[in-house]
Amino acid sequence: MTKLVYVLNGPNLNLLGKRQPHIYGHETLADVERDCTALASELGLELRFLQSNWEGQIVDWIHEAREAAVGIVINPAALTHTSVAVLDALNAFEGTVIEVHISNVHKREAFRHHSYVSLRADGVIAGCGTEGYRLGLRRVATLAQG
Repeated sequence: MTKLVYVLNGPNLNLLGKRQPHIYGHETLADVERDCTALASELGLELRFLQSNWEGQIVDWIHEAREAAVGIVINPAALTHTSVAVLDALNAFEGTVIEVHISNVHKREAFRHHSYVSLRADGVIAGCGTEGYRLGLRRVATLAQG
């Protein structure tokens, strides 16, 4: 039986590869999705890969995942530092939550050092570039076997 994992991407990640490539690299979100889909297949996972610039849409997808998914890999982007709503939605999700950040947020502006999402996350991956998504999927797969 295939295990479903949601990969959720927050604001401005639709511009990945175009916006501040010196920080976020040159890969696009489509590249990340392609690589995650290939790895998910190897790991026996099904993927739902989504991106929105709207906080409420991210919350709705987390609610949807409650009924269907074993895990969520989430790059909340700027919502990391601001969204109690995303935290509350994640707190209602019983599966694995892995928080991913492409850049090392701890080497950046002080406001980026705080994460509401980390209060719920089972793991946090930061500074590994887009490889962080694949690391997150591997962790969800390991915990889902449990």
